[in-house]
Amino acid sequence: MGDKKSKQSKADIAKQFDLPERQSKITSLLNQAGQAYCICRSSDSSRFMIACDSCEEWYHGDCINISEREAKYIKNYFCDRCREEDPTLKTRFRPQKRENDVDSGRDDRKKKRKEKDHAENKSSKRPAKDGCGECAGCLQIHDCGHCDACEDMFKYGGSNKLKQRCRQRLCVKSKKASRLSSSNRIKKKHHEREVYEPEESISHLQTAEPRQCYGPQCTRAAQYGSKYCSEDCGMRLATARIYQVLPQRIQEWSLATCVAEQQNRKALETVRSSLARAQAALRALDKQHGELDKLLARAQHATIVHSDDKEADDETSMYCITCGHEIHSRTAVKHMEKCFVKYEAQASFGSRHRTRIDGQSMFCDFYNPVNATYCKRLRVMCPEHFKDPKVSDTDVCGCPLVRNVFEATGDFCRAPKKSCLKHYQWEKLRRAEIDMERVRQWLRLDELVEQERNIRLAMASRAGVLGLMLHSTYNHEVMERITKANENGKKETS
Repeated sequence: MGDKKSKQSKADIAKQFDLPERQSKITSLLNQAGQAYCICRSSDSSRFMIACDSCEEWYHGDCINISEREAKYIKNYFCDRCREEDPTLKTRFRPQKRENDVDSGRDDRKKKRKEKDHAENKSSKRPAKDGCGECAGCLQIHDCGHCDACEDMFKYGGSNKLKQRCRQRLCVKSKKASRLSSSNRIKKKHHEREVYEPEESISHLQTAEPRQCYGPQCTRAAQYGSKYCSEDCGMRLATARIYQVLPQRIQEWSLATCVAEQQNRKALETVRSSLARAQAALRALDKQHGELDKLLARAQHATIVHSDDKEADDETSMYCITCGHEIHSRTAVKHMEKCFVKYEAQASFGSRHRTRIDGQSMFCDFYNPVNATYCKRLRVMCPEHFKDPKVSDTDVCGCPLVRNVFEATGDFCRAPKKSCLKHYQWEKLRRAEIDMERVRQWLRLDELVEQERNIRLAMASRAGVLGLMLHSTYNHEVMERITKANENGKKETS
């Protein structure tokens, strides 16, 4: 689409739209009946015409030998009469872009790029050589029998998987020459550059003469390019160094007090106190849950007491915040609860993991085989999987009564549960409140346990073996006391 739009000229685009300027000019031409135009002095305006940019006289294209296609490339046109009067006026043309020239230019650039890449690849190829024939590796005739390449050979009992020459028979000068040639090569792109291998750091180990292994109490020769004859010797030397250095580092660590260690201990005490408070809050919530069950058990054995006081008829109405319908104020709570349950059942709150909490779980955890998820609503508030039990005519409301809003009286409402609109669904809301607080405390516990784990990890990794071996703690005050004590001891002995 972009190419088609770019190929369209301004005249073609102007024809697609009814521009006001174009319409006004056409109408002025058509309205001027009998007016003579062009060198032919006719009033025919149905043919292609072009205007002079100086005198604004209109000319037929076939009269001045200019076609409509040629006129697309004219930027400024001046008639013969205007050019005779002013010789400086000249018809100017727009530059014409040919598609063939553009394509040929692209092909030339592609060819040049291919030739350049081919030249780079050709120059980057190294000539394959067996060796210089002068260094110690080239003059070595027999295999050493100790390096990893020799141990892999058939004659030394190996499986010949590596298929490499002996390390002591490798040419050393050819590697240096290859490094010099690689530095003189043409620079490649970032992703095409070869990885630099620091071979100069082990050049002193690549000698033809046998060298003594650095392992403790070892009398064998070291491998080519290594300090040890085997990995066991290196491990034994590292173990001996740890036993030699580590006790002194541990003593230095114990003498100096670490500020970060003290801060971590204080933070650990704070986290543990918060954990204790969260666990106490969970136990209090479990106690409230048990008290609620006992209150409901008492209400089941109670009898209904009908009150003689009738509520005054209130004709006020309101609008439901969920559905927007107008409802009576006495039945507002019941209606809003049903609307909420209706719309809540249409949404889903699921997770692929089941809740694993010690004791009674407060979540629904109903498994949906279609989505392979577990429902994560509160059990008492889930309208999709747990429906409210049916209420009989003999059931008592059982809502605990209070005095002055917060002071409990110890008694409960004995009105029929069906007709008690004042305490509608109180049990469900009270259980949901307790369960929601339990969820908050469990989330708080999870966060505190993670903080405790991070603090313990920081304390454990601070005085580890690797940290003590790499870093040394120097206490100037302790070292001054030790040096003074040593000096005093020497003076007393002398």
